[in-house]
Amino acid sequence: MPAQPTLCETIYWHENGFRRLAYTAWGDPAAPPVLCVHGLTRTGRDFDTLAAALADRFHVLCPDLPGRGGSDWLPDPLLYQPPTYIAALTNLLALFARPVAWVGTSLGGICGMLAAAAPGAPIERLVLNDIGPFLPEAALQRIGDYVGAAPYFADIEKAEAWLRHVHAPFGKLTDAQWRHLAETSVRALPQGGYTLHYDPAIAMPTRATPPRDLDMWPIWDRIDLPMLVLRGAESDLLLPDTFARMATKARTHTVSECGHAPALMDAPTIAVVRDFLLAGLRPGWATV
Repeated sequence: MPAQPTLCETIYWHENGFRRLAYTAWGDPAAPPVLCVHGLTRTGRDFDTLAAALADRFHVLCPDLPGRGGSDWLPDPLLYQPPTYIAALTNLLALFARPVAWVGTSLGGICGMLAAAAPGAPIERLVLNDIGPFLPEAALQRIGDYVGAAPYFADIEKAEAWLRHVHAPFGKLTDAQWRHLAETSVRALPQGGYTLHYDPAIAMPTRATPPRDLDMWPIWDRIDLPMLVLRGAESDLLLPDTFARMATKARTHTVSECGHAPALMDAPTIAVVRDFLLAGLRPGWATV
């Protein structure tokens, strides 16, 4: 029988109040820990397929970032920024109480880079899914054009059709995979129907200033640990030149037939991630 997640939550302190942080847990808590952090408008359930494939050897936690999924929305939209997310995720790192591997898609990878570059970071391996230290203005504008919308869906079928269109760059997913994403990407409305499972205010920080190229190379230069960088072959966010420069200090892998960002649901890509994480296991780690 495939591994199944446990739905959990913890609390964290931020801006004069406690907030709830929801997450799914996979595998044996005694196994080596992996933290999987999703993209801007997504939830931790995006990692269900990957986490299930890792659960025999790892303890995998997949949080919903603040304002997404089952986690609390924030009272001030300008708090929806990486420092807030990292502060919330610190509580999950404390649950592990030991060095972890971090898998981050897009925004989750930005948070991973910032955390890994900080002194004393408990991160020993970093997987970046279609994100790097340079983000071009045009791609940021494209993302900003759909973030913050609160579309209404009469049923799950309408939500799935919307996701297939907006997130077509995820790759050639199966019908079952698109349905899974639809079911975990929406919340039911009191009056009936569905909308996306995030606070529309998450768009406020990005809309507060016009989009422009974002250069984080100084942060990248401070990271000193094994890294794996995945790139969608048609990505407009992780450009080929950036990817090539990252390859000077990281292992790289291109995922064919997709853009930003690979869904991490196909067997070949999962195998690459799993092999990279297994290579970091130290003698004495408990396995199941």
